[in-house]
Amino acid sequence: MAEFKIAHMYPDLMNLYGDRGNLLCLKKRLQWYGHQPHIYEVSIADKLNYHNIDMIYMGGGFDREVKLIYPDLISKTADLQEALENGLPMLFIDSAYQLLGQAYMDNEENIMGGLGFFKFSTRKAKNRLTGNIILGSSIIGKESTIVGFENHYGCIYFEDETLQPFGRVIKGFGNNGEDGYEGLVYKNLIGTCLHGPLLPKNPKIADFFIKAMAERRGITLTSKLDDYIENFAHQQITDKILARS
Repeated sequence: MAEFKIAHMYPDLMNLYGDRGNLLCLKKRLQWYGHQPHIYEVSIADKLNYHNIDMIYMGGGFDREVKLIYPDLISKTADLQEALENGLPMLFIDSAYQLLGQAYMDNEENIMGGLGFFKFSTRKAKNRLTGNIILGSSIIGKESTIVGFENHYGCIYFEDETLQPFGRVIKGFGNNGEDGYEGLVYKNLIGTCLHGPLLPKNPKIADFFIKAMAERRGITLTSKLDDYIENFAHQQITDKILARS
């Protein structure tokens, strides 16, 4: 049995639409694989040893909460980028994802700089992009569907053609409702606007992170989980969304 440590960034402020369920999913699946998960809450001004954790998770927040965490997040930029380049698994949802770019525009159309990890910018949409969404993605090595719920004013526009999206939009809006893509994948990071929460609806994505954590520790997952119920629920959601197209 190995111990895995997941850092939950700003849980008291960045936690919209039940996205804490992503951590519950990771915790339970790690236990089913026979390992011991630990979730560490990281609040403003808390120190974080990036060499002593296995994953970073950060949910979305409203503009008020983003402005509250922004100075502290900016102060962590150098360490975060080093951890990112070293392949530390990370999941950033909604406004947390938008902050990874070069510019972030809030709902009042005020612009502030992002972390600058990637060449994309966020602009305010004319109308909120909301509803159920289905993606096609090959992130797990073969084409599969990803389901979720999106609810955002921020439109993300890639300014670097080498950036890889999380998936191709089958139904829904995605990054901006125009280019047909959603989210961002880089090494072991996923940035996405999919709520719902994402991971319980998509166990293969949960295992993307678990396998990445294990591989970084030189651990092989020898057991295989029975995801019949999870996959059945995923297919039911997919069929329901497509039936309304």
